[in-house]
Amino acid sequence: MLGLFMIMPVFSIDAKTIPGIGAMSSAVITFIADLTAEEHRTKAMAMVGGSIGVSFAVAIVGAPIVFHWLGMSGLFTLVGVFAILAIGIVLWVVPDAPKPVHVRAPFAEVLHNVELLRLNFGVLVLHATQTALFLVVPRILEAGGLPVASHWKVYLPVMGLSFVMMVPAIIAAEKRGKMKIVLLSAIALILTGQLLLGVGPHTILSVAAILFVYFLGFNILEASQPSLMSKLAPGTRKGAAAGVYNTTQSIGLALGGMVGGWLLKVNGQSGVFFACSGLVFCWLIIVAS
Repeated sequence: MLGLFMIMPVFSIDAKTIPGIGAMSSAVITFIADLTAEEHRTKAMAMVGGSIGVSFAVAIVGAPIVFHWLGMSGLFTLVGVFAILAIGIVLWVVPDAPKPVHVRAPFAEVLHNVELLRLNFGVLVLHATQTALFLVVPRILEAGGLPVASHWKVYLPVMGLSFVMMVPAIIAAEKRGKMKIVLLSAIALILTGQLLLGVGPHTILSVAAILFVYFLGFNILEASQPSLMSKLAPGTRKGAAAGVYNTTQSIGLALGGMVGGWLLKVNGQSGVFFACSGLVFCWLIIVAS
């Protein structure tokens, strides 16, 4: 149900504060970690990440329709109804997690864990560059002759196909112990997508193809990184590790919007993509080591 809130940013970035108040991402990731065995955790995370990705695509198509019918207040009311339904599902459908064992453990275990720091840096870069990318991509599509109301014709098939193609990579990471190779390949896909977008000019079809490459890497990382975080976190600090991870993710979203907007104004569209490429390249080196 977390993905349902993705409908709101179509109209207002400030709407992100509503799911932020409840710190839902941290709670969801920790809850999944408690309910799943390690060998199934990445698949479970992939399902959550996939639902968020699908809801993003559905929001692009459906939010303007809902807004036309119900207005802004009706849109927020609908999200509130979804939230109440989610509470009911958690209470009566989702099984109870095992009772946690309360063991005193210093919070520094999370902040000083090198592997967790790599993942925190990764999720910051992942979402900062995604936010910056979507400051520019709609402009490119519109310049190519595709009106804003029709952008879903690119986003929806790209998201759907990339989600399907993500499955073999998740299986390889989970079943065959290829996690590092899969992570590096996914980061390389994101880097490739950013570089190709920076080259320009583009047609609608070429942008769609590049976005497929980008979102294939993005969806793989969105599924595998939280799973890896829950496995690497100290046993008594999985909740704290998830909290730091998701806080870093939110910081990345904010930085991507602010710095990406500034780069777009100062250096133009290519400047945004090449700056993001440099950041992703640094991430690739850090993970490779």
